[in-house]
Amino acid sequence: MKLLKMGVACAVALTALTSVAEAKQLKIGVTLYGLKAEFMQLWAAAVKTSPAVKNGMVEVTVFDGRYDPLVQQEQFATMISQKFDAIIFAPIDADAGATAVQMAHDAGIPVVGTNTRANSKLLASYVGSDDVLSGYLEAKAVLTKIGCKGNVVIIDGPIGISAQIQRSEGNKKALAECPNVKILEEKTANWSRAEAQALMENWLTRYPKQIDGVIGQNDEMALGAIEAIKSQGLKVSDFVIAGIDGITDALLAVKAGEMTSILQDARAQAMGSLDVAAKLADPSYKPQADIWAQYPEMPFSDGKLQNYSVPWTPVTADNVDRLLAFRSK
Repeated sequence: MKLLKMGVACAVALTALTSVAEAKQLKIGVTLYGLKAEFMQLWAAAVKTSPAVKNGMVEVTVFDGRYDPLVQQEQFATMISQKFDAIIFAPIDADAGATAVQMAHDAGIPVVGTNTRANSKLLASYVGSDDVLSGYLEAKAVLTKIGCKGNVVIIDGPIGISAQIQRSEGNKKALAECPNVKILEEKTANWSRAEAQALMENWLTRYPKQIDGVIGQNDEMALGAIEAIKSQGLKVSDFVIAGIDGITDALLAVKAGEMTSILQDARAQAMGSLDVAAKLADPSYKPQADIWAQYPEMPFSDGKLQNYSVPWTPVTADNVDRLLAFRSK
């Protein structure tokens, strides 16, 4: 009898082990528009530390789109040929991104958008933040501090990327509330700190003592503007400057009283995208990330929502130390 019980127990254990061994590991690819700047580096690092990746349920591959829509389309072709189960996509160009989404759709591979949008109705879902709102909030912060009068310059993101389009919409919405504010210049610096510094240096020369506010559509460009001001021996405190993303240098600049920023949660976008993509690839998948508890206003809803809006966090004197401490972990 004991031998029979032992035999049954061993058979059950062997069946369980075989079941685990035979469980299909999901293969999910990510193509991000570019990895030069800190925000997307934070996003890429976060997705690799997702619980589903760490416990082996998902194998994730991150591709650098190198700010080129053709490169991203080639990466889609690679993922399609290698039969990935799902794709997460942050396109550099909203219109060109639709072509890549169509490619995956035709191959039967679900695509989850993140951070930036493709102009396609074929996206299975989107996990990101409301860029119109962020554009409004950053511009409003500048306009409030300059008393809704004076002159501003706007540093745009890459023309054609959805974040630039939507943040510009938000900027203009706030500016419409302050008709006495004049836009002296508005040009792109392509999310680049160096390009923004060169642009701002030119504007400071062209408009001496005329610029009151700087609206940078991301933190890198706002920080470039600060560097330009310092390089010309001017006081940063004479300007009101805002950016978006909450990258580390921006948090430090907020702490120093040099700028305003709004934190975009790269970790939540990355881990949320992975959970949604995995659910689309395998209906039996259960969400693994803690971000669904962190943001109860953004329920997982069995991975069936078309849009998951990760909340923004305005960076303030009260929370900046906590955000910096979290970033250093």
